[in-house]
Amino acid sequence: MTRPKVIVHSSASIDGRIAISRDRPLLFGDDRWQAIEKTGGPAPFPVFNWLKSSLQPQATLEGSNSFVAEGVEPEPLPPYEGDSSALYQDFLPERVLNRPEHQGWFMAVDGRGRIRWMYKDGYPEEGWQGWHALSLVGHHTPASYLAYLQREEIPYLVAGNGPVDLAQALEKMHARLAVSCLLVTSGGTLGGALLRAGLVDEVNVEFLPAIIGGFDTPSLFAAPVLKADEMPVRLTPISAQIQTDGRVWLRYAVRSESGSDP
Repeated sequence: MTRPKVIVHSSASIDGRIAISRDRPLLFGDDRWQAIEKTGGPAPFPVFNWLKSSLQPQATLEGSNSFVAEGVEPEPLPPYEGDSSALYQDFLPERVLNRPEHQGWFMAVDGRGRIRWMYKDGYPEEGWQGWHALSLVGHHTPASYLAYLQREEIPYLVAGNGPVDLAQALEKMHARLAVSCLLVTSGGTLGGALLRAGLVDEVNVEFLPAIIGGFDTPSLFAAPVLKADEMPVRLTPISAQIQTDGRVWLRYAVRSESGSDP
């Protein structure tokens, strides 16, 4: 399989929580998360910015829970009427693919069609101009959602019948969009699914000097319990850095199935 190199980056509390609670979207959290990110000490080393500038990924990837809290019903879409078969082909409009200001893809796994995109071209933060939204969907995704994406000219790749086939999606983004490096900015369920599928090459975790707790609070690399014949994912340390504000940045390479380093 030819796929991009996959780098995971997550921020977490010391007890491995990546959000304050399950009912708060990870990208639009509450002030308590902002408080533990801003410790009051010296400005932290910008790990994400360093990874983005040094590795030069052509795309980033989030899960839908980063945008919409689990259990929250998104705004309903008008039903799609007619033959929907054409919707279940990759949608890559030339006007979007070949726009001169293109810098990269801001991708999300959204097989259930939950995200209503606020910003589809150029997230309004410094450094994101020219990054365009793109959804990873499947043959199980509602036709009404695919029609919505086409109306909004938001490209999408179709992979799997439910859930989204991540391996196939990675192959497609490499073959069709020339993505050779993917920066995954979500731990949780998406990070766990990528690890279980053997699709992660490097793990970066920034531990924040705080403890959150909670029995169902989203955590790093949530995945099904290992089966009797499955082994834990083994890592090889690349570097460790303690910052003056109390953060700890751990960087690991994921070992191959044979037990050797990548």
